[in-house]
Amino acid sequence: MWLTGRLSPDFRTIANFRKDNGKAIRKVCSEFVVLCRKLNLLSQALVAIDGSKFKALNNRDRNLKPSKLARRLEEIERSIERYFYRLDKADQKEPAIAEIQTANLKDKIESLKQEMERTKRPEAELLKTPEKQRSLTDPDCTILEDQRHWDCWL
Repeated sequence: MWLTGRLSPDFRTIANFRKDNGKAIRKVCSEFVVLCRKLNLLSQALVAIDGSKFKALNNRDRNLKPSKLARRLEEIERSIERYFYRLDKADQKEPAIAEIQTANLKDKIESLKQEMERTKRPEAELLKTPEKQRSLTDPDCTILEDQRHWDCWL
């Protein structure tokens, strides 16, 4: 910093330097690893962790939270109620027409009940996690409510 008078190169200068000196940079890195091994600074048990944060490409719809699951369960229950109402209306029609309509409605009600069961399963898992949420796309991602972005640790 003293030598350059606090000047810093722009991204293009750095990219060109890497492009022009790629072989030399790789050679220096490999020599550095060899030196560290000779000095017994590296072992098989060593693990390095980078604490960098990256903007995730996760969709909010693919992030499960207890409140979101509760809303989904309410939506399913309302749909089931609507289908039961339509079943009652179909029962008042002629038997041949009612039979066709009720078979279709009963299938829809059954599929909604199965979806309800699938929705209830992850709720117990969510309550066990410290963040009380889970991403279906990337389990390491959580949404930060106050900052409105994803926090992913790699």
